[in-house]
Order: sequence, then C-alpha cells, then structure tokens
Amino acid sequence: MTLVYKSLVAATPAAPSTAAQSHFQAKLGYETDCADVHHDIQHGVNAFVLVDVRSPEAYQRSHVPQAINLPVARITPAALADYPPDTLFVVYCWGPGCNGATKAALRFSELGYPVKEMLGGIEYWEDRERYPIERGAVS
Repeated sequence: MTLVYKSLVAATPAAPSTAAQSHFQAKLGYETDCADVHHDIQHGVNAFVLVDVRSPEAYQRSHVPQAINLPVARITPAALADYPPDTLFVVYCWGPGCNGATKAALRFSELGYPVKEMLGGIEYWEDRERYPIERGAVS
C-alpha cells in the first residue's frame, strides 16, 4: 500500500498577487533587517536613528555601531524633544525571543514618530551576521 500525502503548504491557497503585494509592502513598512541597516551604516546613509532599547548594561556589553541607548521606559516626549517629528527610528533589542523592540516601536508610534523594528536584534547582528559591534559607554 502506497501512502499519498497531500501538501500542507498548498492546502490553503496562496493569496492573489495583488493581496500579497499589499501585505508584503505593508510588512516592509514595519520592519527592516540587519543587512539593510548594515548597508546604510557602511555607506554613510543617515536616513534613521538606530535605537538599542535594551538596558544600559547590555548596551555597554555590545551594541550596533551608531546606535543610541534608549530603553523603552525612557522613550518619552522629553527624551525625543530634539528630534523632528518626521525622524525615522529603527529599534532593536536582544533578538527574536524578545518583545522589547516591539514595545519600543509601539511607544515611538504613540508619540507620532515613524518607526521600524530591526528583525533579529543584536543576536542576529552579532552572532549570525557577524557584523561589527561596539562596546562601552552609554550614549
């Protein structure tokens, strides 16, 4: 007797191309990745402010070059007073198992700023991609 397996992938039909295009375009409006951030840093593109939302101690151990340290609880109107309202912030935390960047992105958006989350956080930046890091004082 031969077993015939049906595709679990194809069991639910793919969305129509126009719906998929809308979905993925919207998704890119919320997220970026380590490779895109690294590219911009390497090429001197200053289109965003990179924010490490982990604790100052974690930031001191390692952080993405050019990132500022602003833990979620410190994301306040006063802390952002020097940034124009159209400043794009890119936030990151530990990695996929951490929702600190999501909480920070929500806070930035509540304050009216455009924001994206860097997928993978410092874990992907440092351990998976092996991009350079900095160590030391809190910004």
